[in-house]
Amino acid sequence: MSIGTIHNSGNTDARKSLGIPLALGSCHTARIEGYAIEGHVPAKEIKRLLRERPVAIGLAVPGMPLGSPGMNGPDFDNQTQPYDVLLVLKDGSTRVFQSYHR
Repeated sequence: MSIGTIHNSGNTDARKSLGIPLALGSCHTARIEGYAIEGHVPAKEIKRLLRERPVAIGLAVPGMPLGSPGMNGPDFDNQTQPYDVLLVLKDGSTRVFQSYHR
């Protein structure tokens, strides 16, 4: 998987253009092979998404939960919080794609 072109513009505009509801916002927004990725989504779940290819907008991890990629390790006192990776459906609704630290 290549990185491609990176556009550093406002996340709110990026979320809106990709169809991610603003309530699911986090600090990172991306598009990978036609899917939107919002927040600290584990690479494992992105790979699963690309393998399974569900009819969906993409994946989101709202907020910045401790224990998610980039929010883990000694810098965060090795703390974890339960969080869900959400599959964002075409109508803007969500379902749990994968749960962590439950």
